[in-house]
Order: sequence, then C-alpha cells, then structure tokens
Amino acid sequence: MEKRESTSTSTSTIASLAVEDAKRRCVSLIQRLTTSKLSLSPRTTLSRLIHSELTFLHRLSSATSPPSFSLNIGHLEAVLHVLQQPFVTGVSRVCKPIKLSHSCSIYIDIVCSLKGNPVWFIVSDRNSRYISWDTCSGNKNKGLKDKVQQVLDAARHSPVTLRPSSVVLFFSNAVDDDIYQNLKIHFGAIHLEMEPFSYQELELEDNWTNLELGRFFPDACVVEIKVDKDLCREMEESISDSANARIDGLICCKKLDDYSDLTSLCLLVLGMKCWCCSLDDNIELEVSLLKQSWRDAESKLVNFDTTAMVAIVSGISNGRTDKLLATPESELRGRFKGNYDFVIAQVDSEKKNPIHSELSTVISGKQGIISESVRLEFLELISMCGGPNEKRRADYFLNFLKAVPDCPSTRLMSLPTTRKLALKNKVVFGTGDYWSAPTVTANMAFVRAVSQTGMSLSVIEHRPRALIGSHYAHLVQLKFPKLNADRHIYLKIKWNPSSLLLLLHCIKQGSSILILAR
Repeated sequence: MEKRESTSTSTSTIASLAVEDAKRRCVSLIQRLTTSKLSLSPRTTLSRLIHSELTFLHRLSSATSPPSFSLNIGHLEAVLHVLQQPFVTGVSRVCKPIKLSHSCSIYIDIVCSLKGNPVWFIVSDRNSRYISWDTCSGNKNKGLKDKVQQVLDAARHSPVTLRPSSVVLFFSNAVDDDIYQNLKIHFGAIHLEMEPFSYQELELEDNWTNLELGRFFPDACVVEIKVDKDLCREMEESISDSANARIDGLICCKKLDDYSDLTSLCLLVLGMKCWCCSLDDNIELEVSLLKQSWRDAESKLVNFDTTAMVAIVSGISNGRTDKLLATPESELRGRFKGNYDFVIAQVDSEKKNPIHSELSTVISGKQGIISESVRLEFLELISMCGGPNEKRRADYFLNFLKAVPDCPSTRLMSLPTTRKLALKNKVVFGTGDYWSAPTVTANMAFVRAVSQTGMSLSVIEHRPRALIGSHYAHLVQLKFPKLNADRHIYLKIKWNPSSLLLLLHCIKQGSSILILAR
C-alpha cells in the first residue's frame, strides 16, 4: 500500500514539473513573439494560442493531482521556428483552417511563400514512435499516408488564390526511415535543408546586441511535396518562352565607367549579379528557368516596383541629406511649404537607416528585373520630376535590370479588382510572383490587402523616398481633377492621373497626392 502511494506521489511530482516547465516555455515564447518581425495577423493568432495554452497550464498547476494531459507548446514552438527561417516570407495565415466549401475545410499550420513560391506548411511535434504510415483498424486517428493525401487533395482543389505549388512537412522530432522512404516513393517528397535553430537580434545600449535563441531542433526532418508536377512543367515552359523573347538588348556594364562618381548607388549595384557579366548563367536561366530546381528561383531574381526604383535613385538616398539639413529651416519651409515635415521625416529616416545599406543585404547576389509597365512609368516620372543627378542615376540603374513583359501570375489576377487591390498593382506584383521573385516595395497597403485575402506574397519592404529634383525641387499638392494653384507651382504637362497614382504610393496621404516637381 505504501509503495503504491509512493509511486502515485512520484508520478504527480513529475507531472507538476512538466507543467511548470511548459509554463516557462510559454512565457519565453511570448517574449520572443513580442520582439519578432512577424506581421500583425500571424503574431496575433500565435499570441492568442500561446496565452490559451498558458491559461490551461495554470488550471493544471492549481489541481491537487494533475491528470494525464498533452501539451501544445511544443507544436507552437515548432511553428514559430519555421516562421523565423529567412527563406519563409509572405506569411498570410497561421494555425487556421482553409475553407474549401460550405461543408469542407482543411487545417494548415502556415500559409506563406518559400523562396518565392506559395506553399503550405504542416508542422508536427509528435514523437516519431507515434507516427504510423497506414491507418490502423479500430484507430480513429489517420495514418500519415492518408493525412498527406488529404492535404494534397485539398491543395489541388483549393481556390486559385490560395493554391500552393507545394506542401512542406516539418517533423520537429524526425520520422522513422521507413516513413521517410514511403514519403519519397508515394508522393515524390524531397528533403529540404533548414537550420536547427533560430534567433532574434535585439539592439541594446552602447552598441550591444542581444541574441535571443529559440528552441533547438537537431532532429527535425523537413520534406517538400509538389502539389501538381504537370502544372510545374507547364509554368516552367511558359516562363522559358517569355524569357527567350527578352534575351537580347543587354548593355555591358563595362561601358558604364562614366557613372563611377555615383558612389552609393555603385556600391549597391556592385553587390548584385549583373546580367551581362553572368551571361552563361543568364542563358541557362532564360532558356530553361528553374528546370532543375524551381524552388531556387527566389535566390536568383528580385523584382523592383516603382516605389523601389524612385527610392534607389532619389537624392535623399544618395548623399543629399546633409545639404538639406544644413539649409536654414526658414528657407526649407519656404520651398516645401506644408510638406516640410514630410521631407525632413524622410531625411531623418535616411540618416538613421540608409536605404542602400538596407537593400544591399537582401538583393546581393541577385539579378534584377522590372515589369515593362514599371519601366515606362518610372521613365515618365523621372522625366517629369527628377533632377539631373537623379536622371543620371536612373539611367545607370536601369542598365543593370532586365525589363520583362507584364505577365502577372494567375493567382494574383484571380483576386477581385478593388480600390485596395488595383489592377495596376496586381500586374506589377503578379509579374514578380510569376517569376518567383520577391518584389521590393514601399506599397505595403497593397501587400496588406493581399494578405487579408489569405494569399501569401513574397515581398521585400523598404522605407519610402521621394525625388527631390534640382535645387531640392518644390512639392506641389494635387487634388484631382485640378491642381491646387494657391501658392503652389502649376505644371503644364501631359499626364495620366491613374498611372501617376501608381508611381506615388510611397507618398500618398489620404485623398491628396504629393508630387515632386522642378
């Protein structure tokens, strides 16, 4: 009798310790989530789930003898680990079901972009001993084979806006070799490399940096399964045909020595992979893009929208900040009128975080593309509003980019056209999505609108910058259909108001549009 009581006490103690450890992990996860760079929607969902788990654990710890229980904290840790991988971008859904019809839905842990391609993540924190391949008779839990088949069927029949190119399975505690082999044989699964740990950098005082480490996943097994191999082949051939039509017309960068004085911009471009200097790679990319590995496209290409092009060549981003700040405030207010604060805010932002330095870390080693519509609109804006130096920088930067035809992806064009989801933006971002290239942009209003539909979109955010023209330019405020001529400069130019709006997303303020003119 005493021995049985002792065993019961020991079991209760172990359960209590497990509960306290799980509570500690919840608190740690909440702290990491607070400082993470996740967007608001997935961060809110994860926070709600973690707090719910913590509440459950508090109820368990208050019980005199905790009953047998299972914990979800390990699964949540694994989800956050995946989200913090550098190649996981455009997260639109976390731990939510996707509705396929009025009576059918499928639970997906993460809807995101993986190296530029839309994917679904299924995350498992189960002990590998309890993962079976086939469904056992009399067992209500499905085997892994049936579960994977169910997810793939759902992916193939999901709305085109949410349809992934592949499904990724993340097993935080590995899987037995026979199950791994079955995944390869039955579903064509391929192994994916993923760092076993994740961390966040927190800036402290006196230039110190605190590294906040997450849970370590040394035994994790990650595999990717293509949803529709025939569709992948069709898209590769389509991309190849489009690319072959644009292979000529490149300008050799060795002919650009006259631009050597553009120091900051030259350093940014120096880190990129030039189309002319990597002609062999270029031909391989053009003729048979992603033939060997479609997933690697994001590591090769980067797409620029108009806000990015403007920011890169702007005088504010190219060494004019000190001169602006050295100018008497009264003179600046006289030039910029009510837009003085707007200009100074961008100058201060550039002083603290130079945009060329920020972008160089994410576009280094990539080849740049722009859609034909962006190229035309950017040239129009530069000709109207750019100063001589900004025009030289624009000419220089355009020589390093390849203009591709407007070829938006089917999933972007399947979104309804609304005020927030304008057709012109769907074309620009959709072209980047078609080429599996992240789009560099300051147009986060459109990105948020896409995310609210549940679609993942691969983007690289930058802070907005404006053209300052010659002699800093004058800022004029436009209210369509007429210019506000009261104490502003009137521009007698031919223009298309709808196209101009696209160019100036980075400086949109309510119903008024700020436009920079000489």
